[in-house]
Amino acid sequence: TRSPGKKEAEELRRRGAEVVKADQDDEASLERALAGAYGAFIVTDFWDHRSKEKEIEQGQRLADLSKRQGLHHVVFSGLENVHKLTGGKLEVLHYDSKGVVEEYFQKIGVPTTIIRLPFYFENFLTALKPQKRQGDAFVLELPMGDAPMDAMAVEDLGPIVLSLLKSPGEYIGQVIGLSTGKLTEAEYAAVLSQQTGKNVTASKITPEEWEKRDFPGGKQTANMFRFYALMPDRNNVALTMKLNPKARTFQQWAGDNKNFL
Repeated sequence: TRSPGKKEAEELRRRGAEVVKADQDDEASLERALAGAYGAFIVTDFWDHRSKEKEIEQGQRLADLSKRQGLHHVVFSGLENVHKLTGGKLEVLHYDSKGVVEEYFQKIGVPTTIIRLPFYFENFLTALKPQKRQGDAFVLELPMGDAPMDAMAVEDLGPIVLSLLKSPGEYIGQVIGLSTGKLTEAEYAAVLSQQTGKNVTASKITPEEWEKRDFPGGKQTANMFRFYALMPDRNNVALTMKLNPKARTFQQWAGDNKNFL
């Protein structure tokens, strides 16, 4: 962690973890953190700096270090290079950068399992929280039309990574799209209504309307939703559930978080 003194790090230490100070922009600190490790779960964060180039640089630095330190197994949280896949029609910076890093891990021969996360349920608690209208009425805005969208809870990811690291023979070299199910905007709204007791309706907002909104990342998140609609079969629900049998469906997750509206 960049901040060994923060409360989450203290909690990990209390539970028996060895906490090491490291920063993805500081190669020497990463070298110390990875020294002697059997493997690593590697995640880069585009939204920390919003730079495709910087995310590629951080990911490639970690790939080079993993190779140099002789790591036996890396689980890398990647995503598709949308720009390349769509022949330049769509650009989704936080996908494209991870796609470049995925290829780099494979090219330099690091024993890697790539996981690709879907939309996070937790987004419904923050950036995509249903907007309050009058009384108990809320509107969910998800620019997917009638196309279903894969999703899962980030909280359920840890056991998946652990399962992968415990079975290198089975999973090294694989690219795995994760999901615990796919629903349409209207279906997500219906589940939220059922679980929260509020009246949540689907907005039917289009990607075109979405990208006109004045907020950072509007255009690229609109393109992300367009990509979801283009690639309906990129995630493997059965394998996700095999790797973590306790991973929750949206209905289960919404039940656990029913008081957020």
